[in-house]
Amino acid sequence: MKNILVPVGTSKNTLSHLQYAVDFAEAFGAKLYVVQVYKVFSKAGTMINLDHIVERESKEYLDDLISNIDTKNVEVVAKALKGKIVDTIELVCKIANIDLILIQPRTNSVKDEVFLGETSGKIIKQMNGPASLIVPEGHVFSPTKNILMAMKSAIIKKENVLNPLASFKEKFKCKIDLLLVKTPFHNEGDFDVNDELRAMVDDISTTENATTFQGVLLHYESHKPDMLCVVRRKRGFFIKKWEKNIILKKDFSSTIPVLVLSGLK
Repeated sequence: MKNILVPVGTSKNTLSHLQYAVDFAEAFGAKLYVVQVYKVFSKAGTMINLDHIVERESKEYLDDLISNIDTKNVEVVAKALKGKIVDTIELVCKIANIDLILIQPRTNSVKDEVFLGETSGKIIKQMNGPASLIVPEGHVFSPTKNILMAMKSAIIKKENVLNPLASFKEKFKCKIDLLLVKTPFHNEGDFDVNDELRAMVDDISTTENATTFQGVLLHYESHKPDMLCVVRRKRGFFIKKWEKNIILKKDFSSTIPVLVLSGLK
């Protein structure tokens, strides 16, 4: 992983999240892009250049954040960008050749019962782009030792979709357990693991549950992972949890990072 993107908001966890991002980037020798996306609503009759003011204040906010963390030897690029959150981040990913997006569960100060806020949920659910890593609030970076990868179909048609997982394997020599979940939507061939994935994982197990989410809940304790890996697809891991952008803690929460791969097909 060479280029990592960190969208930031105004939550109380932002400094902690940025420090995690720097520590993560240092481990991979990666460049870090820190962005804040702002939107200006035009007001009839005003002559003030709101765009310029908001851009300046957003950039000052980012510079202040970065000055309050230990950037170590990591190259950090801070940008304040105007636009819609998903469209703007997708554009940045293409221009900067982003390999991974580090996401904090809540970019703004919202109620404690919320796991993924509106903005974070929108990035995860709607964006067409690279893999994302959801980092729990206050989480301190440490080398990954055990990844639980859960999926209902192992069919892979898209090139390089497993690259983020391979990077973790190569960097940390971590153990990867693959959990194949047979759901009511199961099709013949869904459990045919290709050579690339089979060479990457250390253990393969199967389970039968109503959803991939339920399969993870039942097997979480026995695997004791320090990272969860799932797949982003139209009817994937959070089939109902992500019908709305906001995800409540009562529906799903994680005390470990969650690596969300882009669609496999």
